[in-house]
Amino acid sequence: MELVIILIVISALVFDFINGFHDTANAIATSVSTRALSPRRAIILAAVMNFVGALTFTGVAQTITSGIANPFELENGLTVILGALFAAIAWNLITWYFGIPSSSSHAIIGAITGAVIVAAGLQAVHFGGFLSILEGLLLSPIIAFVVGYLIYAIIKVLFKNANLAKTNKQFRSVQILTAAVQSYAHGTNDAQKSMGIITMALIVGGLHDTTDVPFWVQLSCATAMALGTSVGGWRIIKTVGGKIMKIRPVNGVAADLTGAAVIFGATLIHLPVSTTHVISSAILGVGSSHRVKGVNWGIAKRMVITWVITLPISAMLGGLFCLILNLFLT
Repeated sequence: MELVIILIVISALVFDFINGFHDTANAIATSVSTRALSPRRAIILAAVMNFVGALTFTGVAQTITSGIANPFELENGLTVILGALFAAIAWNLITWYFGIPSSSSHAIIGAITGAVIVAAGLQAVHFGGFLSILEGLLLSPIIAFVVGYLIYAIIKVLFKNANLAKTNKQFRSVQILTAAVQSYAHGTNDAQKSMGIITMALIVGGLHDTTDVPFWVQLSCATAMALGTSVGGWRIIKTVGGKIMKIRPVNGVAADLTGAAVIFGATLIHLPVSTTHVISSAILGVGSSHRVKGVNWGIAKRMVITWVITLPISAMLGGLFCLILNLFLT
């Protein structure tokens, strides 16, 4: 059992590391594409702010720990958790390879749900908790789109008579701050998913008796995500930062503010959200407010399809890995 728990901790940190270079690209993509920050400085900034954000809150981690299934009663719990991690890692790597900004949050939540159903049946799933998590995942992109649209509409009114060149220069400076805020918000939400998984494994293994996140878990996950961020996700940066729409500094500031506000709001109410969905939807909202025809709706459609299929595919992968692990661990 101890060996399986160690394997789960390592796998969760690997997932967090992959999450760092997979999802953090979203937080800095706009600042890189507008040249507010060089790629190297943007990545360093994101890594530091992700680390700080990950050490600040644990509410989302507690939701992950007990929101989908009761770790104190979960049958074959260690197999479930390990299978879910393998499934989420596999899907993240596939989508990263093809440069598709899919959701690590959808992947891990879908994988846990699928693994729980295979291992312990539908009755083991907390559908109340699962549905509240699902609502957050589904509503947050819509909210981000609307807020992004409104924020950019307000900025257009406030700066309608401003000199374009001078305004862009000012917003490029502001964008350094908004990129930092968005990276911090990202850390407060995304890193907590691995914290919740490790805490869940410790409970199932009898090594922990509450849903409170041990500090060593928090520190380990914060470090893994920061290291992953330092690697950088160039494939996804190119998609989010340039292929959705041509981003100017003013667009970037509006998108960054939107993303940070929605993600941080979710963190405060302990809901895991997809930073990928939120940030990409914020850019789409800003782009639509700026000029609808300026948005590459083909890329947007491809992203939406990936978002839709991630939950069911990761659930099936989670169930499959759980079955395979059961053959070897039982």
